[in-house]
Amino acid sequence: MTTLVTGATGNTGRQVVRELVERGEKVKALTRDTERARALLGPEVELVGGTHTEPGTLDWSGVDRLHVTVTAGLAEVGQELVDRAVAAGVQRITVVWGGGVGPVEQAIERSGVEWTRLEPQEFMSNTLTWADSIRAEGVVREPYAHPSALVHEADIGAVAAVALLEDGHAGRAYNLTGPQTLTPQERLAVLAEAAGREIAFVTISHEQAIERLTATGVSRADAEYVIGWYAESSPESRTVDPTVENVLGRPARTFAQWAAEYGHRFA
Repeated sequence: MTTLVTGATGNTGRQVVRELVERGEKVKALTRDTERARALLGPEVELVGGTHTEPGTLDWSGVDRLHVTVTAGLAEVGQELVDRAVAAGVQRITVVWGGGVGPVEQAIERSGVEWTRLEPQEFMSNTLTWADSIRAEGVVREPYAHPSALVHEADIGAVAAVALLEDGHAGRAYNLTGPQTLTPQERLAVLAEAAGREIAFVTISHEQAIERLTATGVSRADAEYVIGWYAESSPESRTVDPTVENVLGRPARTFAQWAAEYGHRFA
């Protein structure tokens, strides 16, 4: 049994790969940067050059399970990706949604094979976007301070691995959160302790946040979408859901655990 993991060096993809390898499973890790992937994923993983946005170029030989992360550009070719997977003999698919049930998610539901959709709320790894300003100034600047039930990306990977390998998860949509709802200020208090430094929170305007994103090359429309998500966060994003614990049989990882792993990035 072999699983093809798309986005294998991404925040969640690499965690899926690691979970499967730890369970002794064969993995084909799809990546556009094999050198970086080898450093991240280790020698046990078979690397496959390419991208899931070009399904016709992929090596499907021996693949019977597929993990997909919905990314920009996939909607236009999602049906082709699913069709080729099914034609190749894939029997089970997990998909990390793109924030809604779009063309890719719908194509997977119609595929006729077993599928599980993972609907994680805010990733704990989003905190890494604060690293530069914390290292330089000891400050985080954001327009909103809404609470969030952040989920550890390793838990997303663990749930994906269970859904790929074990029965009982077909046709399910799993809302994934962490075990706590934290405001940015509460996250910074945890992070400050892990990093061994003081960190201040400064509120900026909605427009300043938009301009900051567009200055990095993000389109105005995408910047509006991202900042808008924080401006009007959903009840699901700020409410603890027990799904991770129910699926894995253990508590979801806390933000303190994440901070202990990544605190050095902010020091």
